[in-house]
Amino acid sequence: MTASGKLISGVRTFVSDVTDGFLEITHNSFALIGLAVAFVVITLTARPDLREAGETELMNWLQARQVQMLGVPIEPEASERATAGNPKDLPKEQAAVAFWLSKKYRVAPEPLSVLVAEAYDIGARTKIDPTLILAIMAIESSFNPFAQSAVGAQGLMQVMTTVHTDKYQNFGGQFAAFDPVSNLRVGAKVLQECIARAGSVEGGLRFYVGAGNQADDGGYAAKVLAEHFRLRQVANGRSMPTTPPPVLSTQAPALSVPVAAPATAAPLHGDKVAMLSGL
Repeated sequence: MTASGKLISGVRTFVSDVTDGFLEITHNSFALIGLAVAFVVITLTARPDLREAGETELMNWLQARQVQMLGVPIEPEASERATAGNPKDLPKEQAAVAFWLSKKYRVAPEPLSVLVAEAYDIGARTKIDPTLILAIMAIESSFNPFAQSAVGAQGLMQVMTTVHTDKYQNFGGQFAAFDPVSNLRVGAKVLQECIARAGSVEGGLRFYVGAGNQADDGGYAAKVLAEHFRLRQVANGRSMPTTPPPVLSTQAPALSVPVAAPATAAPLHGDKVAMLSGL
């Protein structure tokens, strides 16, 4: 055999040996990978806690990567905290009320649908007309859950948080005043106690606004009852305007303001909401 033939034969032998070795290594590697995968699957099946921990770590890593890419924090479960629902899922009467309030007060119908449903549920348990509860929210805060008066009445129903702290204990403390549903529930409880104390809805509204022992409530009860009437009409399927209503003749006259008001003048009704410490 010539020198060139020996060289070619040697090269072929070398390539053949390398190929056989690579195939052997690859075969063994795939076998090892298969065994490793099988071991991991068996382990995760037998230990669900490890599987959950692994899934959590993987999800955290993916979310961290998304935050790096987007430049803002992400929170997939944030929508579960939102006080919102589909108004079309409500019963016909409640849906009509939610859409009417949404249009009149220029607030989204989705959070209103939750408040309307809650008002109807509370109304059934407290024997209070749910549209009366909604009327109070409308007059008090125009459905602003973060509203606060000059004297500290807070939330949708403008309850004096510092006075009714005990009522918020079942909801996690006084910060629940800014949770719409919690504020609604506490406000409805205060209203129920006011009506029971006064013996009538109108008298209860006067107590609610802190004017139970005064000659004039600034027209508060009349305003709430007027809005209550409109909401009852809407709930019964009647069409009602959504523009601000004119001042009714049945409303108490506005308080006259003297040229030089005394320093001890009583605050207007908007600053006296649900202040009764005896409730």
